[in-house]
Amino acid sequence: MSTITPKDARSYLQRWSLVQEAEAREVRGTSMELKARQLSVLMASRNLFRADETRDREISDVRKRWAMIRSALRG
Repeated sequence: MSTITPKDARSYLQRWSLVQEAEAREVRGTSMELKARQLSVLMASRNLFRADETRDREISDVRKRWAMIRSALRG
């Protein structure tokens, strides 16, 4: 694995900054109609991917942790 110099790191970050600016311009220039259609297609495609079996358990675990935090804060 090669090392990266500070100059290389700055160049890399500058290039990504340019990419982010270009993406922001593109999004700002996209019509609401197209954005709505894209969102509709995205929502309709959710069945193309299998469900995450651990998601419900993880959500439950997080809710339990937050309940414990709220309980501890109440004293």
